[in-house]
Amino acid sequence: QATGLGGTAVAGHSSEQIESMVPVKDRVIKVTFNADVHASLHWNFRPQQTEIYLVPGETALAFYKAKNSTDKPVIGISTYNVIPYEAGQYFNKIQCFCFEEQRLNPHEEVDMPVFFFIDPEFAEDPRMASVENIMLSYTFFEAKEGHKLPLPGYN
Repeated sequence: QATGLGGTAVAGHSSEQIESMVPVKDRVIKVTFNADVHASLHWNFRPQQTEIYLVPGETALAFYKAKNSTDKPVIGISTYNVIPYEAGQYFNKIQCFCFEEQRLNPHEEVDMPVFFFIDPEFAEDPRMASVENIMLSYTFFEAKEGHKLPLPGYN
């Protein structure tokens, strides 16, 4: 998760780094949002916005909504990926609900924030020259006792 391998976003940034970022104003990127739920989890899960436009070096806040549609409490856990794969190293999550168990009571509905930015170095990478769209995709699974989700990336 910390390296950004496997199309995953980079984690762990100091507030000093974020405060000192200089936005790359001439490079607008459209970030789209996707939500999936494993067949065994009876939740409704969706992004609250379909897209956000931002520039590298600018922070953004997006929200997902999850609802437990069953009559019993259910614990879910999510994984994510970034498409295109190569853009994952520049996609930085400051705050996210992924990889943390989320317990929803019967018919409970919650908002789940994702606070992120795209590293300004994105604009300097020749491999990113033609990338105008990035998709952030989450998949929720039911968390079962003793079951660990694999972390994204290479082992």
